[in-house]
Amino acid sequence: MSPAKRYAAFTTACVVAVALANYLFWAIAYSGVAAPEVNTQIKGLAYSPFGRDEAPWVRTNYATHALEADLVQLSALTSRIRTYSSSQFPELPALAAKHKLQIALGLALGKDTGNNAREIRHAIDAARQHANITSLIVGNETQLKSTLSSAALVAALKQVRAQTTLPVTTAEPWHVWLKHPELVDATDFITVHLLTYWEGYAHEDAVDASLRRLAQVRARFPGKKIVIGEVGYPSRGEVIDQARPSPLAQASFVRQFVVRAEKLQLDYFLIEAYDQPWKVFTEGRAGAYWGLFDAARQMKYPLTGSVRPDADWRVKAVGSSLVAISFLLLFFRRVASLRPIAAAVFAITVQGVIALATVAVTMPLWHYMRGTEWLVLVLLVLTCSIMVAILIAHLFEFVELFWPGSLNRNFEPIEPRSINSAHQPFVSIHLACCNEDPNMVIAALKSLQALNYPAFEVLVVDNNTRDDALWQPVQAFVAALAPGARFRFFHLPEWPGFKAGALNFALAQTSPQAELIGVVDADYIVSADWLAASVGHFSDSRVGIVQAPQAHRDWQSNSFKRAMNWEYDGFFRIGMHHRNERNAIIQHGTMTLMRVQALRAHGEWAEWCLCEDAELGLRLMQNQWRAVYLDRVMGEGLTPNNFAAYKKQRQRWAQGGMQILKRHWRALVGVKSSVDPSPAVGLSAGQRYHFLAGWLPWFGDFLHLIFVLMAVAWTWAVLALPHRFSLPFSLFMMPLSMFCITKLLIGPILYRRRVPCSVGEVVGAGIAGMALSHAIARGVMAGLLHADAIFHITAKGGAATATSKRIWRSTAARLAPVREEALLLIALVTATVAVYVDNNSSRFEATLWMSMLMLQALPYAAAVGCAWASTQEHSSQAQTGNRSNT
Repeated sequence: MSPAKRYAAFTTACVVAVALANYLFWAIAYSGVAAPEVNTQIKGLAYSPFGRDEAPWVRTNYATHALEADLVQLSALTSRIRTYSSSQFPELPALAAKHKLQIALGLALGKDTGNNAREIRHAIDAARQHANITSLIVGNETQLKSTLSSAALVAALKQVRAQTTLPVTTAEPWHVWLKHPELVDATDFITVHLLTYWEGYAHEDAVDASLRRLAQVRARFPGKKIVIGEVGYPSRGEVIDQARPSPLAQASFVRQFVVRAEKLQLDYFLIEAYDQPWKVFTEGRAGAYWGLFDAARQMKYPLTGSVRPDADWRVKAVGSSLVAISFLLLFFRRVASLRPIAAAVFAITVQGVIALATVAVTMPLWHYMRGTEWLVLVLLVLTCSIMVAILIAHLFEFVELFWPGSLNRNFEPIEPRSINSAHQPFVSIHLACCNEDPNMVIAALKSLQALNYPAFEVLVVDNNTRDDALWQPVQAFVAALAPGARFRFFHLPEWPGFKAGALNFALAQTSPQAELIGVVDADYIVSADWLAASVGHFSDSRVGIVQAPQAHRDWQSNSFKRAMNWEYDGFFRIGMHHRNERNAIIQHGTMTLMRVQALRAHGEWAEWCLCEDAELGLRLMQNQWRAVYLDRVMGEGLTPNNFAAYKKQRQRWAQGGMQILKRHWRALVGVKSSVDPSPAVGLSAGQRYHFLAGWLPWFGDFLHLIFVLMAVAWTWAVLALPHRFSLPFSLFMMPLSMFCITKLLIGPILYRRRVPCSVGEVVGAGIAGMALSHAIARGVMAGLLHADAIFHITAKGGAATATSKRIWRSTAARLAPVREEALLLIALVTATVAVYVDNNSSRFEATLWMSMLMLQALPYAAAVGCAWASTQEHSSQAQTGNRSNT
């Protein structure tokens, strides 16, 4: 069997095995749980007829046949129901009698005295007309909710008792009865509510806790008849201490309680027959989920046999397995060089990510969501899709690069004489500069002068520099070179097109004998063997680009520059190798060599784009030119002077990337244009993947900013309007958590494997990269929304001026480059403190939400810290330099 067939057989078997393991995991995780079986009728059920979109204050005419359908369904489980209003459903007693259901008729009392009188009148009339009404419950939790004074409630009880021979009571939680013993004397029996979920009891302990509460009331009022008016457990809702609502928790509680109540001969009403979504506005999220049936009148769980946490687990298990199989089989057809362990880890992890995404996306469907929550769900699905894509892209990079042996395209220096000693191609090297420190540019020119290669020229193009003191020393240096040095200098006082415009000008001045174009940034010190080690790759007529890595110098003594250096280095040690495997490297505008023929044939440098180098590389790849990544440091530049410059540079890259995406989206997604079909022809699937996947994390930063703004607004809405807004479901927080975990775990592990730096330097690089999140988000927005752009020069080199020394002494000035990040950080910290002060910190969702707010604050804290550290060291070095000059 050939290696290709062995690989295909192994990966297919691996994919199938992982899919079967996924199904088995779901089967075990969602296996049935034993609980006491209910083989007798339930003594009583609390019943509110309101449907999914109804509420006491907005109810439309409730159809009689809907009421009757409810009663038919309930009569199979119980012979008694408890209601909460006598006037809202006057037809209910007669319909209940038709189906042999007794009623404990409730009276809805509150602050509206007119409604109170109406409820009493309807209750008395109904009690006289319908024999199936066995008792009257005057008011429900009026003392708990302070909707009626104790004296007014006692008066109402006396008024009703005077007009009926039926037993009369009121309903309150156990602790209210202990606090208001005067109610006991005004009632014929006690109706007590035992809802220990609100006390934070886990469902395993809630039955025992309920019976203890009942015993307390009995001990306080011996001889008084007690009926449990409400007892139960919600199937969804907030986590309160140990109380974690779920369908399994509710089923376990209800079945345990009913069996024990039967043995103890307790009189009770389970709360409740049907879920009441409207109670979200009065009781929080849990209020909607106390029913044995959901709002669609479907029973949530059986009363006998085992109970499964999710009745639809098979659909989700099979669906997630099929999605993973389809994706992985296609993936392994395209990527046929992974080591077996890498392929296995990738398959297992992708299946896990897809299964987790399935849970995240489908779990909201278990809830009665409001309009704002549906909006969040749509955003969740979009975000989940992007986050899953980012995760899988990171995983692919990880497995391909962590284990050696998966990469096939590796390039080493090839000197031209070892291939064809008779020909060494002439190279025209272009160096563009604008407002640069002349000493820095001259140092770069001296390194080019020392190149160990016989056939080259250097064109220096200074564009748009108005200060003569910056460009004239460079001009003088070039003029002073010995005749035949082949250096030429051009000053363009006003020239369009940013750096691309200057490079196009240089291209027009290039020697006719030039076969290759080289580009070097003005801050680079180039190794003498750069050309000798690189041009040999052009002996392959299909090669259009040879790219050496971007590298830096003079960073070792500055902690922030050290962090920047290693943050940059990660891309060239990891990302560029990953992209090179599929001929999809990013061409960056320094230490690059190009074939003149390719450059002239396909449009030169794009003056509309802020990333003219990456855009040109993409165009050359579209036209079938190959790119070589020669991972050998053959030139070193300077890191940005400070965080402000570092941030502007990354924002420019992000904006330029979005410009490229907008201009070349057809080619990137493989769609041919009816006007010009050629751009979609040349890019391979691997090239399209790498360009799109490379921008995905930037979209993640953009979504992070959107999430932050929404999170802060949502927090204040929850605090200001608690009955209309609640903290999001914990699953809404999952995508960001997944993304952060990946960043915090997978990234550093791969960094340690591929980048020669210490653990501390990995941490520093991670903080520096995280600090750029807001700048990248701004760049993405600018690139997507704005047609025009401004090329901001990245400040590098140069001595600190007296003005800069004074500026860095000001705290406000030090934080000026991160003003927006600081404001967002303050907003997130303030929102976190507000949630804590609101006494919700003991609730699981509140604690999780506060954690999420602080997690979202990390990039902004990193930005503020980096800005402070960079200016602090800049100030210290400036002061040291000033002392040495004196």
